[in-house]
Amino acid sequence: MAAVPVYPWRLAPDGLATRRQLRAHGLRPGGQEVAAQIERPRRRRGPLVAYLYSIEQAKPVRPMTPAKWAALDKANAARRTCPECGRDAGYVIPASLGMCTPCAYPDEQRAA
Repeated sequence: MAAVPVYPWRLAPDGLATRRQLRAHGLRPGGQEVAAQIERPRRRRGPLVAYLYSIEQAKPVRPMTPAKWAALDKANAARRTCPECGRDAGYVIPASLGMCTPCAYPDEQRAA
């Protein structure tokens, strides 16, 4: 395994980009190896590390198919459905509650 070059924060050479930067241009790493990394120093902890990929070797993002859209809609609907009452809450149910607000706080709803 060869060591990858390490660059200081904001001093990476042209032609390299992070995953987020690639995505902003409609690209993805496409299976290529990490070309380099950048490190951002922090005061009391280890440095933040971001991996860099070659823009030339990047591939276009795969388009969403109707099946992928349907799966995404189904997953989002499951996140909104209350396991207690089975209704669509209209919002993503918080993991801290595990159920919709009326089911989590039934006494407060009757008093109002």
